[in-house]
Amino acid sequence: MKKRCTWCENSFDDYIKYHDEEWGVPVHDDTKHFEFLVLESAQAGLSWATILKKREGYRNAFANFDVKTVAGYGKGMVEDLLQDASIIRNRAKIEATINNAKRFIEVQEEFGSFDKYIWGFVDNNVMVGKWKTMDQVPVTTSESDALSKDLKKRGFKFVGSTTIYAHMQAIGLVNDHTTDCYRYKELL
Repeated sequence: MKKRCTWCENSFDDYIKYHDEEWGVPVHDDTKHFEFLVLESAQAGLSWATILKKREGYRNAFANFDVKTVAGYGKGMVEDLLQDASIIRNRAKIEATINNAKRFIEVQEEFGSFDKYIWGFVDNNVMVGKWKTMDQVPVTTSESDALSKDLKKRGFKFVGSTTIYAHMQAIGLVNDHTTDCYRYKELL
């Protein structure tokens, strides 16, 4: 039996699959970057398991995470989304997603891609933790502080340092698998 990070042990299948196939895998696709930004921002104050269970709902509600389509959502779409039980029905988070889509496009226009922008915060190298237990893993770092601050300056919402550090872990800017987890060495 494979040893995994303790946060996903004894959990539901999609959670384990997320750990095994996605968490910490470097992302270089802007659509995937936007997807994780949407999901991480929606998670604020909630568990990742809650969001993961609603991932398909988010995919449907937000046009398969097509940033240009989402950036064009208006007030009527916000009202429709507030009735959609397949996502978190929080007006501030829904409006933040639309706002963040517009800001995301601005970053793409400035840097050529969101990928180029975000990887610059780790000098284009995966930061590798050497944690033996999950309680050693930080919830923020100087890099997440800097990225969060820059995103806020650019007008992004729901992008505090803790949310952004979780985002960095999800998209592989950081390998925070514990050293005894089989994925740790696979992602080195």
